[in-house]
Amino acid sequence: MSGEISEGQGGIPRTRLPAFLKSPETRALLAELYGPGDETFTVQEKRYTALADQFTQRFGATAEGLRIFSAPGRSEIGGNHTDHNHGKVLAASIQLDCIAVAAKTNDNCIHIYDQCYGEDYSIDLGGDLSPVPGETGSAALVRGIAAGFKEPSLTGGTPFIPGGFSACVESRVLPGSGLSSSAAFEMLIGGILNVLYNGGKLPVEKLAAMGQYGENKYWGKGSGLLDQMASGAGGVAGIDFENPSTPVLERISFDFSSRPYALVLVNTGGNHANLSGEYSAIPNEMKNIAAFFGKEVLRGITIADVLQQLPALRSRCGDRAVLRALHFIGENQRVDDEIKALKENDFPRFLSLVQESGDSSYKFLQNVVVPHGDSREQNIPVCLAVTEAFFRERRLTTGVRRAACRVHGGGFAGVIQAFLPRDETEAYTAWMHSALGYTGSGPSPVFVMSIRPRGVVEVTQP
Repeated sequence: MSGEISEGQGGIPRTRLPAFLKSPETRALLAELYGPGDETFTVQEKRYTALADQFTQRFGATAEGLRIFSAPGRSEIGGNHTDHNHGKVLAASIQLDCIAVAAKTNDNCIHIYDQCYGEDYSIDLGGDLSPVPGETGSAALVRGIAAGFKEPSLTGGTPFIPGGFSACVESRVLPGSGLSSSAAFEMLIGGILNVLYNGGKLPVEKLAAMGQYGENKYWGKGSGLLDQMASGAGGVAGIDFENPSTPVLERISFDFSSRPYALVLVNTGGNHANLSGEYSAIPNEMKNIAAFFGKEVLRGITIADVLQQLPALRSRCGDRAVLRALHFIGENQRVDDEIKALKENDFPRFLSLVQESGDSSYKFLQNVVVPHGDSREQNIPVCLAVTEAFFRERRLTTGVRRAACRVHGGGFAGVIQAFLPRDETEAYTAWMHSALGYTGSGPSPVFVMSIRPRGVVEVTQP
C-alpha cells in the first residue's frame, strides 16, 4: 500500500530501537510522559516495540528513519463549555496518549494503519485535498489537516507543503469519554507533518487550528479549539479564546506530581457518540442570548446585563438558555480564580472552585443528563452522588476541603472527574467498583491520572 520509505531522514533504525528505549535519556522522557517506575516503563516499552513491529510488517524495513510521536488526551479542569463563546479554559494534558511509529515516503501520500480501529487508508497529497463526499472518520481528519498546512490563514501567512509518510497508530485515549481522543489524533498527525516537513516551525496554536479545521470542514463536527490546544500544550494551561483565531496560551507552573493529590477519572458507562444535537444546543442557546444584546458571542456580557433583561430573555430565548448564559459568565471568572489559586499554592481554594464549576455545570449548564432521553439512565449524576458520598464517608470535605468532583468535558455521557488525596485513591477505586458493579472483567472504569508536562512530542528526539 505504501510508497518506498525514504532513507536518511533521521530517526531510529528498528534494530536499534530496544537500546534507544532503554537509554537514560529516553527513560527520563517516558517517565515524564507516563509516570515513573519500572512497571510503567515496561508497559510503554512493550507498547512502542509492538507498534514498531507492526510498522515493519505492514510497510517494510528501513535502515534508518523510524520516528515515534506521542500526543496526549486532555482533562478539562475549569471553563466547561466556554471556548465556543470566546471564553476561558483551564485544562491539563494527561498520560493517556495516541502514538505513532512513522517514516517519510517518497510517493507524496500519507498511509495510515490504525491498530485500534483496524482502519487502513491512504491520502494522496498531490491530488485534490477538498472534502470527499462520504469520507468519514480519521481519513477525513487527515485529509483536512494536510489541507490546512496549505492554508495561509491557518499557518500565519506562509503555506507549508506537507509530504508523504507511512504510520502505524495506536491510542490509549478512551474514545467517547470526553478525554479528546480525536484531538489527540489530530495533534499527532499535525505534529508528524510539522516535524518531518517543516522543521517543527509551526507552534501549538497553529497545529490546533489545523485540527479544528479538519473537524469543522471535513468531519462536520462544530468543535472549538480547546481540545487541540490542551493536547498540544502539555502540563496545566490556561487558554483565553477572546480572539479565537489567536488564542492566548498560558502555561501554569504548578507541579501536580509533587502534591499529595491525584486526578481520578471515572467512566460512567455512557458514550458521546450520538449526542451532537445536545452539544450543538449549548453554544447555540448561549449565542441566542448574545444576539439579544446585539453580539455574536457571550464574552463581555455581564450577570447584571442578564438580570436587567431577564423577563425579555426568558420570553424570547427560554429559561435554559438564560441559565446556560449565567453558567458561562460565572465560569469565565472561575477560571481566573482557579489559576490564581494554583499560582498562590492555595489548593483548598482551588478544590472549592472545581466543585463550584461542577455544581454550575449540573444546575445551570445542565449537561449531566441527556434531554428527552431515558429518565431511568442518569450515569453521570449517579457517579457524582456516589463520589460525594465517599467524600463524606472519608471526611474529605469537612473543615478544609480536600476533595472535589465534577462532570468532565462535554458531559451528557462519559466521564466524571475527581481530585482527592493520593492515599485515598485505592479506597475510592474500590468504592466505585462496588457502586458500578465492576467484577474485574475487562478494563476498570476508574483511571488514576498523571498530568504530563509535555504535549505533542517526538519521542525519538528526547
